[in-house]
Amino acid sequence: MKDTYIFPVIFNVASDGISIEFPDLPGCLSCADNMEEAFANAKEVMEMYLYLSEVEGDEIPEPTPIGEIHFEENETISLIRVWMPPVREEMSNKKPTALAE
Repeated sequence: MKDTYIFPVIFNVASDGISIEFPDLPGCLSCADNMEEAFANAKEVMEMYLYLSEVEGDEIPEPTPIGEIHFEENETISLIRVWMPPVREEMSNKKPTALAE
């Protein structure tokens, strides 16, 4: 279990919003109305994905180097960094039912 994770994220910009996808984290998806919200949502969904992966004992893959990721003209690629100790602490203080909400 690592304290810091950095993964590439793809932002697909369309007229109706921005979809967020992590190529290395299957099912780790979100959306947003603008880029500021997209970065915040990407970090939040990645935190939850990694936390639940750790709790469930799932293997967390190594990130694909950003230069090896292919993306379309309407897509932007970036890196998201998550520092897990505060995420773990916050989640350990929540009631178990809070995760399902």
